[in-house]
Amino acid sequence: MASESSSAVSAVSPVTAEELTLTVKWSGKEHTVRVCCDDTVGELKRRICEVTNVLPKRQKLLYPKVGSKLADDSLLLSQIPLKASLKMTMIGTIEEDIFVDQVESPDIIDDFELELEETVDIKDKEINQQKLRRRIEQHKIVLRNPCRQGKKLLVLDIDYTLFDHRSTAENPLELMRPYLHEFLSAAYTAYDIMIWSATSMRWVELKMGQLGVLNHPNFKITALLDHMAMITVQSDHHGVFDCKPLGLIWAQFPEFYSPQNTIMFDDLRRNFAMNPQSGLVIKPFRKAHANRSTDEELMKLTQYLYAISDIDDLTLLDHRDWEFFDLKSFKRRRRNA
Repeated sequence: MASESSSAVSAVSPVTAEELTLTVKWSGKEHTVRVCCDDTVGELKRRICEVTNVLPKRQKLLYPKVGSKLADDSLLLSQIPLKASLKMTMIGTIEEDIFVDQVESPDIIDDFELELEETVDIKDKEINQQKLRRRIEQHKIVLRNPCRQGKKLLVLDIDYTLFDHRSTAENPLELMRPYLHEFLSAAYTAYDIMIWSATSMRWVELKMGQLGVLNHPNFKITALLDHMAMITVQSDHHGVFDCKPLGLIWAQFPEFYSPQNTIMFDDLRRNFAMNPQSGLVIKPFRKAHANRSTDEELMKLTQYLYAISDIDDLTLLDHRDWEFFDLKSFKRRRRNA
């Protein structure tokens, strides 16, 4: 628990990894991107996306004598003989149809369980801390509404958490998870709410707008985050993968949010790798047409958020047992501790 707090503090220390400035040619223009040798190809594509708006999955990178290595997003740049003196070519197209973007995105279902010792190792590993520090420096969160003093923070995923993005429907509201507006309205009384998706910001804004989340009279969304706010981490057992580091939020709004008052819902536990104590794995909402009449996950989670809203330090909780949480028993255990 204490180590997670220290992670948020250490996130503001100076970056020490060796940096490399690369020139990327695309659509007749040259763009400059800065990366580190311990970044992955996937991270390089994120940096290119920032200056070209071509999503990483749309990019094909060409570089002298490298061959197909740049097609492997998990490969470390230190394993590729990149030189600042040579120019890289990127082939790719900006999204014209946001729906095409989402329909063609990969459906990640091979989630994996991270053991406690492994999550601690991932979170505290210096290479991952450096990536977090760089993300804090490079990515500034834009507030849609002011942070509220004294409120906890609820961070929510979208796909399969609030919305079934794989099913088809004439109206997006048909794919919205049951009780979404009621859930957000109730949560807003004690929590600021941020939405964090692994998709593009255009898709996040469109989807949340269509679901009536961005301009609802009973709650306000504090901020939206997309795939550009994520980082790539390394695991000894599961290789390289992307995750959502809450330390980015804690470092940019330290007077409002910390590990002690933040909880995050996501259907993929890997997204909690840098902040395992703050994550709650929500049951995925799939096959909306068949399941929306029986899905009560958000209603149950509303009760859990209410129950823990007065607890000063949320890192004392094990969110894996959220369905069996009893506030009186928790307080009794704390008194006897």
